[in-house]
Amino acid sequence: MSSYIELKNISQSFEMNEAQVTLFEGLYLTFHQGQSYAITGPSGAGKSSLLMVASGLEQPASGQGHYVDCDKIMPLEQAREEIGFIFQQFHLLQELTALNNVALPLKLRGDRHAIEKAKVWLEKVGLSHRQDHTPNQLSGGEQQRVAIARALIFEPKFIFADEPTGNLDQKSADDVADILIACCKENNAGLVMVTHSSALASRAQQVLSLANNQLTDNKTINVKEAS
Repeated sequence: MSSYIELKNISQSFEMNEAQVTLFEGLYLTFHQGQSYAITGPSGAGKSSLLMVASGLEQPASGQGHYVDCDKIMPLEQAREEIGFIFQQFHLLQELTALNNVALPLKLRGDRHAIEKAKVWLEKVGLSHRQDHTPNQLSGGEQQRVAIARALIFEPKFIFADEPTGNLDQKSADDVADILIACCKENNAGLVMVTHSSALASRAQQVLSLANNQLTDNKTINVKEAS
């Protein structure tokens, strides 16, 4: 039985100039392991905030989020080891090489084989020849590939990606999209992406649009049809 993330009656808001600004309210969502989702919509609609809430990195103003695995139900913040996150700005440690950036999540878990596994993942994303380079020696596309390897190295069941191709030229964006989708499929990881790119969104099995505080389902592809 595959795992899933369930959001029930989720709302998020913040205060600005003594006024309450609501990003979204009353959302019900389920993300299944092994499936891909794209969240689209205008700037400022709250897409990134929704991604942070769904991944357990932010608490909603109201509502509940749960991670369900083999009938075991837990709060999202307790499922961190099953969730990887890819940021638009890469968030690589500048003083570390590509190899050590990728190995870091496993090192923090005390995995003695972290470096060997990091080498395997750098090969998967086509960067074996750049393993000893620091982020400032890598292009934007290469940095994002390092970030993908870092997010997937501990084999999470879900990957959340915030504008994973947003800072890249078209060729690099296409390459990163290919690698991200292929690696998630290989690991049977659920993929949830926030994107302004219609090309990237069209590759997801389900496309959700966030606007005016609400979500609409723009496209759903049956998993059997997509395989």
